[in-house]
Amino acid sequence: MSSTFKYFAYGSNLLEKRIHINNPTAKRICIALLKNYRLDFSYWSNRWGGNAATIVPDDSSFVWGAVWEIDNSNSDDLDRQEGTFKGVYKAIDVHVENLEGMLLKCRSYQLCDLPQYSPSLPVTRYPSKVYLNTILEGAVESQLPEEWVEFIKSIPNNGFEGPVNYQLDD
Repeated sequence: MSSTFKYFAYGSNLLEKRIHINNPTAKRICIALLKNYRLDFSYWSNRWGGNAATIVPDDSSFVWGAVWEIDNSNSDDLDRQEGTFKGVYKAIDVHVENLEGMLLKCRSYQLCDLPQYSPSLPVTRYPSKVYLNTILEGAVESQLPEEWVEFIKSIPNNGFEGPVNYQLDD
């Protein structure tokens, strides 16, 4: 049995300094594409002052992200960070495709209460500016495709710029 697991990050955990707060063993190993899902926002986060990101099944969409290899000793830490014990997110297995076309089985997280599709993000589901900036910084650091970076830049936000209390539970 492996002493590590692969984790597909698409939100704030794209950023190395963010994921290392609770998961110091994380090593980014590649970027990858999650097909048949869309990036969406829902669930008010007190930590971020806006709505949190999630992935939602959608046959006409895709999500770019980073694949991290994390030691099993950090598994519960990642679950706690994502609020699985409180029923905020649930861990799911996804298959992502790296740039070489190889499929990788990864753990990822999805909100337990998925938002309904809307052609434009409702104001009530806007993420904060500080949260989007963290995702954007992580997308650039991870070297995600420029089109994806531009997509992240186009997501509306609620204007909240921080500060962020990383010690909050959600």
